[in-house]
Formats: sequence, structure tokens, C-alpha cells
Amino acid sequence: MQLSRVDMNLLVYLDALLRERSVTRAAHKLGISQPAMSNGLRRLRDLFADPLLIRTSDGMTPTERARELEPMLRLALQSLEKVVQPRAHFDALESRRVFRIMASDYAESTLLPALLRRLTVEAPGVALDVMTPSDVNFSDVEQGRVDMVINRFDSLPQSFHQMTVWTDNFCCMLSTDNPILEHFSLVNYLKSRHVWVSKTGYGVGVGVDPSDVQKLGFVDDILHQMGKKRDIAVFTRHYQVAMLLAEENNLIVTIPARAAHLQARNPRLAVKAPPFVIPSLLLKMVWSPLLHHDPAHRWIRRLIMDVAEEIPAPYF
Repeated sequence: MQLSRVDMNLLVYLDALLRERSVTRAAHKLGISQPAMSNGLRRLRDLFADPLLIRTSDGMTPTERARELEPMLRLALQSLEKVVQPRAHFDALESRRVFRIMASDYAESTLLPALLRRLTVEAPGVALDVMTPSDVNFSDVEQGRVDMVINRFDSLPQSFHQMTVWTDNFCCMLSTDNPILEHFSLVNYLKSRHVWVSKTGYGVGVGVDPSDVQKLGFVDDILHQMGKKRDIAVFTRHYQVAMLLAEENNLIVTIPARAAHLQARNPRLAVKAPPFVIPSLLLKMVWSPLLHHDPAHRWIRRLIMDVAEEIPAPYF
């Protein structure tokens, strides 16, 4: 018997008949006419090749086959009801869910502290499992093993959902003792040594080749278009480390302004506008279509966007 050829309504009829032991009462329970229920019983007898219910002095009595079917039928219908019933509302206050988020060091340091403060109040039982870009790949996101990715990207699979968390501009940080501070020109910028920070994407990272300008990112690509090249002394994947290295009086770090704002009160660091135009970056939130309609996932996405809007863009 092929399931696709079975009218599932008949199984509901059979359940009612076995519960009520009466065609009339079963019809009334389901809100259909008695002739319709009688017709359903006839079709059920054809389907199972068994009388199923026989009229006796005690009323409609189930056959051995019907008694065998009854517990399996009840379990199957209960499972189907769970399948078709609306998904329960996500209760943030009671939830113990762990959200797995891949975030770049930039996103982790600028966005997640504020997000955690909101979670402490609105969802105290919710936990974050924050992973680095080298921990996951596109397949992990596509399969929903990672709830979302917060990073900046050159390209993404078309199937992924995405939202722009915010737009950020670049700035330069250097030591207050740096002799070029008062004459921060392109010439002096290029004469100095620099700290490079990875834009970080997916997958396990590999060593950086300083000669491969196309893979160095926004800043070096713009300089290359200008026919220029900066002297990179340190390659790092961590914005906090880069800003600490900027305290050395011979190093410059060129980073997003929101990251630089984390060290805005550091008396040993000064912030300057880049001596050339660098396009703004877009921090994006990306997730799998498998999770798009999940109530808990929709809730955390809305919360992240709310938090992002509450974080003011710095002005240096």
C-alpha cells in the first residue's frame, strides 16, 4: 500500500470510530454527516481488507485487526498533530538556548559586549558560543550548524540570508610620541611601518604573502590602485593586538573607527583620518535559509540589529 494513495482523513475517521464505537457519535464528534461517516467506514474496510467494526448486541465491536491498529493509529495521529501545529512562541526569559555565532575579532570586540548586556536582562539563560572565522566554513553555515556569521565579506553564496549590521569608516591610530603626528601626510604615512589586520573570512587561515597585494584587503588594494605600497612590519588577526602595537612610536595601524573607539581614552594613542580615501566597510550578519523562520533565530537577529542601532558611530 502506497501512503501517497491513502486519504489521511480516513485515519481520522477510524480513530473516531474506535473511540466512539458508533457511526453516529463519531460523525458528530468530527462535525460531518452520518452518511459521510458510513461512507468513510466502507472505504476503510476496503483499504484494510477487514470489517474493522462489526455490529453486535453490545454495539459496534472492533475486530482483531482494528484492535491491533488502534494504538499505532493513535500514536501516528499524535505525531502528525505535532508536525502541523504552529510552532511555539520563543520565550527569551525562560530559554536555555546556546546561539553559535562566528564573529571576526572586530565584530566580537565592538558588537558582542553590548549584545551580552542586553542578553543578561532579556534572556539570562541564553548563552553565546563565539567562534573565530577559522573554526567554520560555508558548509557549516549552510547546514545550520552555526547560527550566524558576523563579519565583512567580499562575496557570499546566493542562498544565504544577510543583513547589514552597520557601516564603518577607517581611521589611523599611532603613538602620541610618533614624530609624524603633526604632519600626517601620505608621504609620511608611506615612510612609516605598519600593522596589518586580517579582514578574516571563512576557513583555516594560512600565512600572509606581503607581495600578494590583492589578498591583503581594502587598505592595500587602494594603495595599489594609487601606485603605492606601505611597509608592513606585523601581520595580525586581532584588532586589540593591533591597537596595542600602535603604541610603539614607529608603527601605524589603519582600522575601522568603531574598533579604534575601544582605545579612544588611551592617552598613549592618537587617532587621525587616513591621508587617502578608503571606502567604508559593511559589517554583515549572515545565516542559513534553514534557520530563517526559526522563532528563536528571528528573535536573536532582531536583538542584534537593535543593539547595533544603539551603538553610536564614533567621530574622530
